[in-house]
Amino acid sequence: MSGPEPQPTSDESIRDLTAAALLARHPADPLLAENLPRPLARRLHSARGTRRHLRAIRMLLNAMLLLALMYTVTLTKALLIPLVLAAFIGLALNPLVATGTRFHLPRWLTACVLMIGLVTGIGSAIGLLAQPALGWFHGAPAAIRSFVPKFRDMTKPLEAANRATQTLVSGTSRVTTAPASAVSISAWDVVSTAPKVLAAVLSVLLLVFFFLIYGDTMLRRLVELTPSFAYKRHAVSIVRSFQSEVSRYLLTALLINASLGAITAGMLWLYHVPDALLWGAVAMFANFIPYVGAIFTTAVLAIVSMLYAKHADLDVFLPALTFAGITIVEGNLITPLIQGRSMRLSPIAILLWLLVWGWLWGIPGALLAVPMLTCSKLICERVHGWEWFALIVSR
Repeated sequence: MSGPEPQPTSDESIRDLTAAALLARHPADPLLAENLPRPLARRLHSARGTRRHLRAIRMLLNAMLLLALMYTVTLTKALLIPLVLAAFIGLALNPLVATGTRFHLPRWLTACVLMIGLVTGIGSAIGLLAQPALGWFHGAPAAIRSFVPKFRDMTKPLEAANRATQTLVSGTSRVTTAPASAVSISAWDVVSTAPKVLAAVLSVLLLVFFFLIYGDTMLRRLVELTPSFAYKRHAVSIVRSFQSEVSRYLLTALLINASLGAITAGMLWLYHVPDALLWGAVAMFANFIPYVGAIFTTAVLAIVSMLYAKHADLDVFLPALTFAGITIVEGNLITPLIQGRSMRLSPIAILLWLLVWGWLWGIPGALLAVPMLTCSKLICERVHGWEWFALIVSR
């Protein structure tokens, strides 16, 4: 005997299944939910609530992971700052080592020559700038005391108003002057700080040296871990383009900032500002921090010009105003023209990134923030699923 024949599917069940499929694709459509039977609608509502709970749990776990990562980065900053700095220096110098290999020079030989030049340059810069910096720190209190009488004529109306206010309030007229605090650096400060500084500098130099020699080998081993040939080819293209663009960005930024420091030093020398080379170096390093560095250097130059001015007039602000004009031209015309549109970042993203890394790592974090943001943008442009980050931080 043959079994019972299957009953044909009714139009209602077909409609319910179709509505359920459409509702699964478009869960926010209320018209589809109204056409479903009550048990099916109840199950879909329960599944939708479970999905919302899972999404909330995932967001909470991501926030906890981010906080744990920030705490770890802060806790290990003594290890990470030299590592990140050495990685950037190695990326900047890697094209020179690659050029040496094209002329059949060993990588270790080219790396040794570059490291000798780097150490010689750093030592010469420290020798030139250490004595003016220490002299400025020791001479700043005396310069402040000598500069106060120059503004006495300008502050007399304010002092008279202050005395009149004190007389009305307390019935007596008193003028209090705060003693100037002396700024001094003792020999013990230098001796106690020198080992830490020397250890940090030595670790950075050693890391740069080994990055230059074995960096390509490490990247090649990492590429070999990818599962298939297509992934290997994609990883090689990402690594090569990332290396070339980051190296070009770092060398370009270093050249622009060094030129700005040299122009600032020459401008201050023409204005007869003492220690022009020191303030040119300050302008060079501060320019690695966009916006904030230019404002800081302008304020420092204004204070230094006032301290060493012979007369209290508006001409003492000419060096600071000239530097402000130079940085405006550099930041809005020269740097965008040289670096190109692919390296341009959003000012809001830069300021937020500076705020975060300055809070986590202090001054080193502020100096390394923009290079790290640029590298993150270049990586995210080439990694599937992270293009949104590169789009957000771009200008």
